[in-house]
Amino acid sequence: MLVHTKAIVISALKYGEADLIVKAYTLSNGLCTYMLKGVLKSKKGKFKASMFQSLTQLDIISNHRGGGKMEYLKEAKVIGNYQSLHTHPVKLAMVMFLAEMLRNAIREEESNKPLFHYLEYSFQVLDSSEKFANFHLLFLLNLTRYLGFQPDMGIQDLPVFNMLDGIFQDFSSNDYCIEGKNVDLLKSLLGTDFDALQYIKMNQTSRNDFSNMLLLYYELHIEGFRKPKSLSVLNEIFG
Repeated sequence: MLVHTKAIVISALKYGEADLIVKAYTLSNGLCTYMLKGVLKSKKGKFKASMFQSLTQLDIISNHRGGGKMEYLKEAKVIGNYQSLHTHPVKLAMVMFLAEMLRNAIREEESNKPLFHYLEYSFQVLDSSEKFANFHLLFLLNLTRYLGFQPDMGIQDLPVFNMLDGIFQDFSSNDYCIEGKNVDLLKSLLGTDFDALQYIKMNQTSRNDFSNMLLLYYELHIEGFRKPKSLSVLNEIFG
């Protein structure tokens, strides 16, 4: 059936000489995969490869079959045009990292409107931000809410964070309990919005330590999760 929906590009992989396989997170159906025939060689086609850069926001019409099958786009246009996300070299490195994280973390082929709207809003914020060195940390922490393993915000005055259970507690009870600076930073970020993020100060070491802790948290809660290769590039840039 024909489906008209918003979509956010997660990845685009070259297939053969002229085709693209595009993964996108859609408002209507969650994660979908599309085959774009001849897009890399056609100069007169209705699709351009530049439309499918990572995190691009689209309005699409597709012939949707579901069941994990490859879908086919009939129409697509870019919406919410970014001003800097794909041209600013540092933001582009962050885009690569965030897209890889989403590719590894999101599996559901079903609608999750709150998650879609969070992604839609967040990438517009990143596009317009001038100070964004810590954006990815808050983005990933907030993303856990929509993926089902947000840290319990009920009791935050305890000194230890249990990453297996996602709770704060008095003492370490397993090998995945943390304390110290990462816990302090976690408490500072929980409940913080993007506008206030600039007031939370981090140096290179604290940023790297916290990002590594977050990735381990994702590994513990998402089966088969793979640490993004692009993290090293991002750390080097912000170092």
